[in-house]
Amino acid sequence: MQLLRGFILSFAIVLLLVQLVLAAEDFYKILGLDKSASEKDIKRAYRTLSKKFHPDKNPGDDSAREKFVELAEAYEVLSTSTTRKIYDQYGREGVEQHRQGGTAGGHAHDPFDLFSRFFGGGGHFGHAPGHRRGPDMEFRIGLPLRDFYNGREFELNIERQQICDACEGTGSADREVITCDKCSGRGMVIQKHMLAPGMFQQVQMQCDKCRGQGKMIKKPCSVCHGKRAVRKEVETSVTIEPGMDRGMRLVFENEADESPDWIAGDLVLILEEKEPEISTDEEHRTDGAFFRRRGRDLFWKETLSLREAWMGDWTRNITHLDGHVVQLGRKRGEVVQPLSVETVKGEGMPWYSAEHLYDYDDEGAGSLFVEYIVILPDQMESGMEEDFHALWDKWRKKNGVDLGKDSERPKPPVKDEL
Repeated sequence: MQLLRGFILSFAIVLLLVQLVLAAEDFYKILGLDKSASEKDIKRAYRTLSKKFHPDKNPGDDSAREKFVELAEAYEVLSTSTTRKIYDQYGREGVEQHRQGGTAGGHAHDPFDLFSRFFGGGGHFGHAPGHRRGPDMEFRIGLPLRDFYNGREFELNIERQQICDACEGTGSADREVITCDKCSGRGMVIQKHMLAPGMFQQVQMQCDKCRGQGKMIKKPCSVCHGKRAVRKEVETSVTIEPGMDRGMRLVFENEADESPDWIAGDLVLILEEKEPEISTDEEHRTDGAFFRRRGRDLFWKETLSLREAWMGDWTRNITHLDGHVVQLGRKRGEVVQPLSVETVKGEGMPWYSAEHLYDYDDEGAGSLFVEYIVILPDQMESGMEEDFHALWDKWRKKNGVDLGKDSERPKPPVKDEL
């Protein structure tokens, strides 16, 4: 009986350890997904969780750092159709064997590099030597100033060349590729040309049967028609962080046109600021159409009447780009000079650093500069004019200012009557 209890206890411990190992290796659970998750679901989960557990956002938290590394590994496997199929069939060991047998050589990518590439940070990514690199793709996207202030996440559909999934880039319907029997797989053939009787010249030329590929297919793929790649719209997840500037380049490494013959180049998105317009959408109807930006600072023009500029006793509510209200005002008797500028610190653009995505600094936010424009009346009624003139003439005589004297202008010469 005691032996049986010991066996049951040992079996339970082993089972628990196996469950823990499986849980640690379950990439779907790490991302909070199930096996039916789509590619879009995987990208969305990684985008959300990697930002949540980024070490810069959780300084000193080792568990967050470990979670961040796990998320990178899970996303790297599940975001690629080939490795995802291997993982679904053979688990993590199958993925490791695939990596060791491929060009990666079992190399584990830097999770910070993956994060940088996912969010367009342009992190370094090494390739095996001798591989030709494809061309980069550049696109300009226009965004309103509101998106640069608040940040935004959206999906962008871009048409680009993709390796055919149906034939896995072989161009063959049965995925079988045979060696060219004319060039024996070299892609080149030697031809002899007679220059004179008994004199020949050997010339190396591209094989016309396989077109220099060295390989041939018997039955072309019905999807790509033997071209091994197709053009289609691909969804790209774009994240605009608060405080990014116009002209910034978001680099998505190896997401340009794909081909079996080269390593994909980079997809580069260049941010541009749209011309301001008043939104018809009530939710986004703020005063943002009237802001102007220079670096981290925002600029605004506020109009005052003569009475407000002279007498004070007024308030203004400016609805900012995120909907919060910035209040301006003067007490009674406080004068505002025309074209004077008021500085409201901390109400400019948020601070952004590409090196430390989460190292926000409230003190680094820009300022809002408010320039006051005073509107004078076109004309005055006679009764009002008389009252104003009498009042100002009284105060001029009592506390008047000689503008000619105060401006230090030279006195006009005295004319000689003779």
